[in-house]
This record gives sequence, structure tokens and C-alpha cells, in this order.
Amino acid sequence: MGWIGEAVDSVKSLRIRQVLSQAVSLGMIVTSALIIWKGLMCVTGSESPVVVVLSGSMEPGFRRGDILFLHMSKDPIRAGEIVVFNVDVHESQDTEDVDVLTKGDNNMGDDRPLYAHGQLWLQRHHIMGRAVGFLPYVGWVTIIMTEKPIIKYLLIGALGLLVITSKE
Repeated sequence: MGWIGEAVDSVKSLRIRQVLSQAVSLGMIVTSALIIWKGLMCVTGSESPVVVVLSGSMEPGFRRGDILFLHMSKDPIRAGEIVVFNVDVHESQDTEDVDVLTKGDNNMGDDRPLYAHGQLWLQRHHIMGRAVGFLPYVGWVTIIMTEKPIIKYLLIGALGLLVITSKE
């Protein structure tokens, strides 16, 4: 059985105090990540300050797997800016905002097929942010874990075993 058997034995030998200590440490890590995310939201003015490019529609500027950093300011959205949008499926508001039509550089037509049914334009409240920077290829981790969930579960299991065996 090898290292798996040793890991199971180490779990059995843990005391309550060690388990609680590990649970508190995990809680602090998760809480810290959430605090950082919320802080980024406040600083950037974007509901999602970091996004992963999931398709090839933005090539050659951005490729699938690139991470985009977003910022949303009060400035009007101008032609040629790179924006990330989120469409409400049940959108039915009429506002006096400027209408926006998006198109990926690698697409033949505009993005209207991606909008909510019957929606022809985006308004400002649909825009999550403007791209202000990017990190190439790093988002592939997210894409792989989404497309192949077994890898995500194996990684979580391996990390759990590392935590358990490192406390001995």
C-alpha cells in the first residue's frame, strides 16, 4: 500500500488539537483569499477584477488561458477599448446609457449572439471592466481544472495528504 497506507495511518493518529489547528489554518487561508478578492473589487471598481480568457475570440491580442486584469472607472466607454461583459439573462431595462456593441478580434461578426435573448446592445451596467493588463498562459490552470474535474480532485487530495503528513 505504501505512501497511501502511511497517510491513512497518520490521519488516524492525529489528535483533536491538531485537527482543529489545521482547520483554523485552512479557514485563515480561505478568509485571506476572500479579503484580498474583496479588496481588489474595491480598488478596481469591478465586480470581477481578474478573469481568464476562455475562448480564442480575442486573438491575436489575448489568447485562451491569458489572465486579464480589469478596472472600471466612470469614464465613458470608447470604441476600441477592450471590455469584459456579463449579460443578465432576464434583462429588460431601458436606460439612457450609451449603447455598446462588442466584437472579438477573431470573430467574423459582432457578439450579439452572446447577449441575452432579444438584446441588441450592452449598457454600462453590463460591462464588468476594461482590460488594463494581462498575464499570459497562467489561466490554463483554471481551464484545465474546469474541463477535466478529475485533475482538480486529484490535486485537492494530494494537497490534503501533504498537509496531513507535514504535521508529523
